[in-house]
Amino acid sequence: MTESVRSFRARSARAREDDREDQTEETNETLRCPECGSTSLVTDAEHGETVCEDCGLVVEEDAVDHGPEWRAFDSAEKDQKSRVGAPTTNMMHDKGLSTNIGWQNKDAYGNSLSSTQRQKMERLRTWNERFRTRDSKERNLKQALGEIDRMASALGLPDNVRETASVIYRRALDDDLLPGRSIEGVATSALYASARMAGTPRSLDEITSVSRVGKDEISRTYRYVVRELKLEIEPADPEQYVPRFASELDLSDESERRARQLLQTAKQQGIHSGKSPVGLAAAAIYAASLLANEKVTQSQVSEVANISEVTIRNRYHELLEAEDHLTA
Repeated sequence: MTESVRSFRARSARAREDDREDQTEETNETLRCPECGSTSLVTDAEHGETVCEDCGLVVEEDAVDHGPEWRAFDSAEKDQKSRVGAPTTNMMHDKGLSTNIGWQNKDAYGNSLSSTQRQKMERLRTWNERFRTRDSKERNLKQALGEIDRMASALGLPDNVRETASVIYRRALDDDLLPGRSIEGVATSALYASARMAGTPRSLDEITSVSRVGKDEISRTYRYVVRELKLEIEPADPEQYVPRFASELDLSDESERRARQLLQTAKQQGIHSGKSPVGLAAAAIYAASLLANEKVTQSQVSEVANISEVTIRNRYHELLEAEDHLTA
């Protein structure tokens, strides 16, 4: 090795050492306040500033914000614009946290997979399904929550009712209320209770029409679940059925308002006690349509409310008599 090469390497080593010393000095300077020399520096991420706690000097400003680039004015909007994926939900047995493998045998570019890749994906789907339902409780939840979603869709119930029904079923499963009862029966009872709690009730006949179990089993299981879980469910109010019946019959706002007035009068007279709220609501809709000169037959109301025409006629006369007695 020549003298010139050795001297060149020595100079390079000294230069690297000087650079490291300069970087260390710069780091020490950035960690200290240039005004008072304090090391108590606080970073304010919201305003993008680094401030000295002792003297209040703003050491750095306009720091790079590594957060999202949008603006959110409330927590709901912030959650909606989040990029962390869908929120957890009780309507799925794994609360939506599992991995889903698509059923289409295509890659991210839309190209078809080869036969080897298709076989591999099929095996992955099989094992993924086995891991998702690896014990009896997971399989039970998967079947029950699927039933709740199916029945709620058939009845036109909103997501909050489905969520509440899922929570009620999970509580029943955790409290060991299912032995001796069918999964479909407890799931139907949970949905029936949830609809009443949310103020969007469905009659027992409507629930039975979409369920896989009979009316008697639903009633019996519903009373048992409500009693054991200590659910606070108020008696169904006939007025809660009026908007849905009026909408399905395409009645005017005047008829809906008069139906509500008839039911309120019936409550004041006390004739609603011991009678089916669905029957009272159907009779009030029919009577109000007559008072508003709208052509609605008893058979049409009977079909919408899923109740007999005899019940509508009996309750219809009782409502009108209560209205006449009040105005007399």
